[in-house]
Amino acid sequence: MEKLTDKFLWNALKEGDLNAFSVLFESYYPQLHSFGLKISKSTVVTEDTLQDFFLYVYEHRENLSDLDTIAPYLFTSYKRFLLKVMKKNEKMKHTDFSNENFVDIQFTAEEVITNQETVIFKNKNLSLLLNKLPKRQKEAIYLKYYSGLKAAEISEIMDINYQSVVNILHKAIKSLKEEISIMKLFN
Repeated sequence: MEKLTDKFLWNALKEGDLNAFSVLFESYYPQLHSFGLKISKSTVVTEDTLQDFFLYVYEHRENLSDLDTIAPYLFTSYKRFLLKVMKKNEKMKHTDFSNENFVDIQFTAEEVITNQETVIFKNKNLSLLLNKLPKRQKEAIYLKYYSGLKAAEISEIMDINYQSVVNILHKAIKSLKEEISIMKLFN
């Protein structure tokens, strides 16, 4: 979505426009659902919290800040919302949520294969290599290449500065290239 479109959509939502809410829901639900699954690893938890999250956004629309771009707000807010729910969930008591800024995203082979960016790598073991990356690098890679977000948006979501995002992405890509080069030596 264009910045102007995002701004218009957000303002219309804040004014209670149900069509704007519907467009927002339909536009961002798939990306947030996929992101939520990476965090919760549960379809039920993800779908329930996502429905509740969108309802919360609509019910509190008058209190929302003005935005030029919607994606960073939705990803950041939904991540916090989901982690809060998971923390309260009795089944998740044994999981450590002390470092809530970073989530441990696991990549599946299907995601790697279907994403056009991964055609460059042409490697069956890419999901294993991605899962070897540190948590911050995995989250940045996921947001950049699987959610299509820009570095500035990722910096807002991960609550780090722009240059840190660029550095994290660079380190992750460099590490992946080195691992792939090593693997090619043994094939």
